[in-house]
Amino acid sequence: MEYKFAAVFLVITLCGIVPLTFATDVEYCDRKADYGVRVQGVEISPNPVARGKQATFSISANSDRAISGGKLVIEVSYFGWHIHTEIHDLCSETSCPVDTGDFVVSHSQVLPGYTPPGSYSLKMKMYDANKSELTCIAFGFNIGFVSSIADI
Repeated sequence: MEYKFAAVFLVITLCGIVPLTFATDVEYCDRKADYGVRVQGVEISPNPVARGKQATFSISANSDRAISGGKLVIEVSYFGWHIHTEIHDLCSETSCPVDTGDFVVSHSQVLPGYTPPGSYSLKMKMYDANKSELTCIAFGFNIGFVSSIADI
């Protein structure tokens, strides 16, 4: 009887800890486009995002050429309604110059405590220093109903 209790406790504990970071499904804005930067995946930590706490979006990608600089344009929608746009220097989100091959773009941000919980979508366009579009992706993420697990 004690063995069953210990096994159930272990499973419940692991289920509560493990899914804090995992890959997110990504779609290209134009599935027929031949983007110079191909995205391999997006990891969000924590997932779901906690209001008032730092969230990190890490985008694994591959470039077919070196990139000396550029910008990221990020558009956020809430239940389909555009609510926010940000522009970031590419070199502040990854090491520049970006060599041909694999690289990671990582952005961390604290969302205000008053951010409504629910389903969001993010569209990210990456441009080089000449303003040529390198890639355009979209993915969904959730903001949790509680501020964080530690606050409970």
